[in-house]
Amino acid sequence: MSVVDFLRPEGWLGESGGPRYVQLRQRLESGIESGVLAPNSSLPPEREIAEITELSRVTVRKAIQELVREGLIEQRQGSGSFIRERMNRMEQSLSHLTSFTEDMARRGLDTSSRWLERGVFLPTPDEVQALGLADGAEVARIYRLREAGGRPMALERASLPLDILPNPLEVTTSLYEVLGRREVRPVRAVQKISAINLEPREADLLNVPEGAAGLSIERTSYLPSGRVAELTRSLYRGDAYDFVAELRL
Repeated sequence: MSVVDFLRPEGWLGESGGPRYVQLRQRLESGIESGVLAPNSSLPPEREIAEITELSRVTVRKAIQELVREGLIEQRQGSGSFIRERMNRMEQSLSHLTSFTEDMARRGLDTSSRWLERGVFLPTPDEVQALGLADGAEVARIYRLREAGGRPMALERASLPLDILPNPLEVTTSLYEVLGRREVRPVRAVQKISAINLEPREADLLNVPEGAAGLSIERTSYLPSGRVAELTRSLYRGDAYDFVAELRL
């Protein structure tokens, strides 16, 4: 079925179907789900959709903007609106303390990092408190865009005391691999997860629309002695992950 035939109003647009922009949004969603509107294909211009559906351009624009906010459609300056390629969601266990590299390797995916910050810095007040740093102490900090299978997945900012990670440049792939070699790999962690909307810079790095849903995870990791070894704040694409926890009586 052609896109034009799919959008003709007969059979899906009616007086009892609710607001017209909602009906059009649902029609476009069904087209994306069924593959009639294929990933990376372009939508007809708003004017043409309005002519096909016999709706106003204001109604068409409102329906498309909702799909942009949901991350199903991407608007490219000067090029029009395109169907975003949907990412297969991954289940991430909250029951095991593993690294991003280890998680992706189990799925058969190669990982890479784009470094945004890596070095030794004066700590922020939050880092001083979370890591129990002494007055005048510095902190090792690494901040990177994590990619798997060539796709951006998460932004990860880790802070560690210098005696645990003296040289942040030693981390090239897995932080936990480096800590394991130094025999200071954490054995447990406490995580706090929050739903957020991604800011423009974060959304751009993760290749999602501004304001798209994301997951913010703050993790405090501990050594066997009970000492805090790591404070990590990560932002995950909301369309890529489902976090799963096993609960027992």
